[in-house]
Amino acid sequence: MSKKTSAIGKIYQALIYVFLYAPILVIGLFSFNGSANTYMLQGFSTHWYQELFSNAAAMHALQNTVVLALCTAAVSTLLGVMAAVGIFNSRHKLYKRSLMLMTNVPMMNPEIVTAIGLLMFFSSLGVNKGLTTMLLAHIMFCTPYVILSVTPKLRSLDPNLADAALDLGATPLQALTKVIVPQIMPGIVSGALIAFTMSFDDFVISYFVTGNGVNNISILVYTMSKRVNPSINALSTLVIALITVVLIIVNVVPIIREKRRTKA
Repeated sequence: MSKKTSAIGKIYQALIYVFLYAPILVIGLFSFNGSANTYMLQGFSTHWYQELFSNAAAMHALQNTVVLALCTAAVSTLLGVMAAVGIFNSRHKLYKRSLMLMTNVPMMNPEIVTAIGLLMFFSSLGVNKGLTTMLLAHIMFCTPYVILSVTPKLRSLDPNLADAALDLGATPLQALTKVIVPQIMPGIVSGALIAFTMSFDDFVISYFVTGNGVNNISILVYTMSKRVNPSINALSTLVIALITVVLIIVNVVPIIREKRRTKA
């Protein structure tokens, strides 16, 4: 490869990163704008963060979002791991393929179709829409992502691992919790992180299954975007910062643990 081609490739990569991250940097800069002008920086101020934290509706939406994402991640991870182990251990190939196909449908289905289907489902049951229906909807569309994350880890395991644990006197539950789960923990953590992020970020499905007075951050941002409100920049910056911190923790902690094991 010539130096000219290599230079063009680096420039191309740089342009891609600029295209991806420039909007995020702009939002972060304008969140500290000293004026209400959303098109020009005029000084430095934390006024919009103060206004955001003094906004009861925004704080309530943030609380709903965090609680919803944590509960969704916990329940989806539990259901996804159980489903992945059950599907993987199935001896009927046709049955296994059918279940995996059914698992992929919610991920491939357009969100608007899923949202309308859930809206009609809850309405037909006469369920009052609110935080509970949002939680059930989020668990429904996040669980397949956990299954998809855990299944490759199960396929990489020695098929005789569980049988060896049972032969050594372990119960089926002990074989699962003390032998299988530690081996697939990276897939479980990845699935939980994906479920948390999907729930935290979702708007379309949440908008259709929520009730009056129950908002998450995505719905609040959509409402604030209808009128000029610079606080939306502060809120968006906080969301980006939170997701970035979670990603850093999830990626750095395993590296630190691996280094400690190596030293030990």
